[in-house]
Amino acid sequence: MRRIEECVYLVRAQMCTARAKVGGKFQNGVIQMTAYGGTELANSFRTVRKNTIQVAEDIPESQYGYVAAPECKSVGRMLTHIAIAVRFWDDIHRKQRRTTMQGIDFFAMAERAEAEESAPRSKAEIVELLRTEGEQFAAWLETLTPEFLAEMVTEGDGKTAKSRFEWLLGAKEHELHHRAQLMLIERQLGIVPHLTRQRKERIAQMRAARA
Repeated sequence: MRRIEECVYLVRAQMCTARAKVGGKFQNGVIQMTAYGGTELANSFRTVRKNTIQVAEDIPESQYGYVAAPECKSVGRMLTHIAIAVRFWDDIHRKQRRTTMQGIDFFAMAERAEAEESAPRSKAEIVELLRTEGEQFAAWLETLTPEFLAEMVTEGDGKTAKSRFEWLLGAKEHELHHRAQLMLIERQLGIVPHLTRQRKERIAQMRAARA
């Protein structure tokens, strides 16, 4: 028989028998699954934001007005959009701690975001916005408990629901989506993305070490 001490993010199953079969071998003690909670969410988000900031720094300010295609955001506006987008998750899950997405005026939220994005900012101001907004959000993620992350939030249809953990993963997924766009824009501007540069450097070092 197993007694579940923590579920979803930290699971420990203690066996009444003295031995448990793990990975094809018998071992005494406790089966422990890898934990993924607030600390891991924060660390992962910080890594993503760090790479976004590097992209922002690598693109010259003279190209912040560049628009890749009609109806797309400029480089500067896309970076600003990334910077302030975390406010959505912060408002829903920290300030309001909503349990349903029903009743939210998404049009009003979009209008406020549009106004914020369109405000004139220098490259330095946008990079600083990325840093401050990102760290504030990550610092909050770091405090989240398994119980909070396991809370269910109903979607706008009033029928389906998912955990706060899954909702909050969306912040990173949203940023990765736009950063991929920015890395393609870097190529259009003749810039080799920093992650590609780093990979090539590692490969060159490995080849040199084998020579």
